[in-house]
Amino acid sequence: MATDPNAIRTWANAITVSRLLVSPLMFAIIPDDNVGSWAATGLWFVLCLSDLIDGNLARRQGVTRSGAFLDPLADKVCVLGAMFVLVDRGMFSVWLVGIIATREIAISLYRVFAGAKGVSVPASKAAKFKTFAQQVAVGFAVLPWSAADYSYLAKGSLVIATALTLYSGLQYAAVAFKARKKA
Repeated sequence: MATDPNAIRTWANAITVSRLLVSPLMFAIIPDDNVGSWAATGLWFVLCLSDLIDGNLARRQGVTRSGAFLDPLADKVCVLGAMFVLVDRGMFSVWLVGIIATREIAISLYRVFAGAKGVSVPASKAAKFKTFAQQVAVGFAVLPWSAADYSYLAKGSLVIATALTLYSGLQYAAVAFKARKKA
């Protein structure tokens, strides 16, 4: 049964709101010493898995306007919040996270203005890969490493996430530019 697009109380939205509410706990348990934490890794895995689940539920039961707003918001709060904590802990580069944050804010504003004109801006495939790469980068950063220092995996995946973030941002810019040219 398809969900009313104006519905607010849906399972997908409940999961998304839960993700928003649990995010501060995630930020609080990221350790200061850059050795990772099983608790942070487990919670990050649950947050990322819940992102997949709420997306699948929304596609199966019907996307709602509230979900179309809340899900990207939850993505940004979870990922950027964790990344800024990791910058504070000395694990991530402020420049790379700044690039990611700038793109996320710019595309979010673009979506808001486009939405005000009745234009829907769905996530591109590149944007979905970007989100996954960002989640992987955070996951590697909070994963506890036994005897060796594998922080280069976290830092390398952050570079990849930043590249995908820029690429998907340029895709959105190209689409917006073409749309303005036609108008």
